[in-house]
Amino acid sequence: MTRKQLWTVISLLLAASMLLTACQPAPTPITTSEPQIITQIVEGTPREIIVTPEAPAVTEEPAGPQKKVLRLHWLTGDIPSLDTALAWDVISIQIIDTATVGLTRQNEQTGEVELAMATDYEVADDGVTYTFHLRDDVPWVKYDKISDSVVQVMDCEGNPRMVTAHDFVYAIHRTANPDTAADYAYVLGMAVKGVNEYNSGEVDDPETIGARALDDYTLEITFVEPAVYNLNLAGLWFMHAMPSWLIEGDDCTNAAGGRWVETGFYQGYGPYTLKEWIHDAELTLIKNPFWPGNDVVPSPKIDEINWRFIDGTAAMNEYEVDNMDVVSFPSNQYDRVHSDPELSQQISPTFTLGTEFYAFNTQLAPTNDVRVRRALSMAIDRAALIENVTKSGTEAHWFVHPGVAGAPKPETHPDLGIQYDPEGAKALMDEYLAETGQNAADLAIVLMFNTSEGHRRNAEAIQQMWAETLGVTVTLVNQEFAVFRATRREGAEHIYRGSWVQDYPDANNFLFEVFSPGGAYQDVVNWPFDEKVGTSYNNPLYDEFVSLLEQAAVETDPVARADLYAQAEHILVVEEAVVAPLYWYSGEVLIKPWVVDTPSITGYDRFEKWDILDH
Repeated sequence: MTRKQLWTVISLLLAASMLLTACQPAPTPITTSEPQIITQIVEGTPREIIVTPEAPAVTEEPAGPQKKVLRLHWLTGDIPSLDTALAWDVISIQIIDTATVGLTRQNEQTGEVELAMATDYEVADDGVTYTFHLRDDVPWVKYDKISDSVVQVMDCEGNPRMVTAHDFVYAIHRTANPDTAADYAYVLGMAVKGVNEYNSGEVDDPETIGARALDDYTLEITFVEPAVYNLNLAGLWFMHAMPSWLIEGDDCTNAAGGRWVETGFYQGYGPYTLKEWIHDAELTLIKNPFWPGNDVVPSPKIDEINWRFIDGTAAMNEYEVDNMDVVSFPSNQYDRVHSDPELSQQISPTFTLGTEFYAFNTQLAPTNDVRVRRALSMAIDRAALIENVTKSGTEAHWFVHPGVAGAPKPETHPDLGIQYDPEGAKALMDEYLAETGQNAADLAIVLMFNTSEGHRRNAEAIQQMWAETLGVTVTLVNQEFAVFRATRREGAEHIYRGSWVQDYPDANNFLFEVFSPGGAYQDVVNWPFDEKVGTSYNNPLYDEFVSLLEQAAVETDPVARADLYAQAEHILVVEEAVVAPLYWYSGEVLIKPWVVDTPSITGYDRFEKWDILDH
């Protein structure tokens, strides 16, 4: 848009006047002639009048290239957190991974680990001490609302703040700090030496943690064990560099504390940075022109990425009027989308290394009895669920997605896991009811899920399966995402909807970091648990489960490693029936023809590699 100006000389005998029309923003100023002073004699009286020459006509400047904005949707409800230390969910991690960069990064198409902020590394003879050499050309940036642009962050001497090894050390220390209350501190403790001791309060000096800056651009990390997945761990989001001066404050920066992730405060350094976060409505990232780019994380082609927090039906409606570029269409519109001559040409498959499941609270009757848990899992017809409801996914008979390293695979372990067996399920439930003197219809079982049309349809279908096979009436309860998670932690209900998408592509991430002591779902399932005496303790099966995982973590033979994980899975989903796996993720999205994407198998998209064509 341009500002148009009109200059008119009314009269040499009158004061010059100027009429200004300001309907549009100003163009580049146009240079005009200097005003002239003219002496006029009017009836014998000399008089000086300032005259401004008429300016040349202003032509509107040609419009520059249109901003490329990628418009996406997220489920109803706000993003839980963009704090690098506190994030735990897929969408928060996706955004953090777009605004910051780790030492390493997982290739979205191959799953292989690649160097990102690290340019090189060495491993000591002990197999646990890694020395990373960092890029020295990456500045911290922020969005400036006044100029509507991304600017560099300056230190107290007026120099650009560069991303250094010290920023990575601070990130590790902050995630490990018990005062931070980071959800993934337990994973960090499984990865980096000394974290567990500091996080538990056993020691109070963060310098005991195995992370130190040898100089500004050399970082040493000492891992817990010589695991095959240590390089993957080095790239996890909660180890990305964090701005200590912003969070804690320094001589020229006021401490932002928890506000550091909000609009107007956020500082990042990745291919994009935060422009605006309107809670419960939308979030926008803007291209960072100061990201130097490389083959692994190139400079972005798209100017802005906008997420709107709306449900699938609303997003679908917006997509069909070209107000959305990428949507996950609801399963109840599967047939319509696939039969529509235009929409069917815009379907794109998605591949995510993740698992949808139900988690049982093992401390609340009747799901505190393994027979009930096993019966409920065996009564789920997973093939029918996929065919009639989800329209996507692959039947999951165990927890670990078979696409990750170390995982057992259907072709090598065809009999592994929980199977659909309605007669066996009914026999187990009847045995429990006879022993406890109850009727199936009287069991007050509650299934809770976070608000989503897809989750509701899944729950209703499985609710019906349980009623028809077992005669039990299961009450369904849904809550918005953040509330649901808080409720889930309280452990007040019997069954909770859950999902796990890999943080790094290894079976260890699915089993040890989810169900080991302090794991992500341990506060949900409350396992180990003795059904007979009603107490939680390290029972032999649980001890065996953890032992198998510890052996598998350092096993280098892939066949032997898969067998160890298969044994652990048998304990998890059959003998103890702690979770009921439903399906391994695969799906479809609608993508507009003008969007050039790079499909991902990891569950995380690399938007800096995407583009939007003229349309």
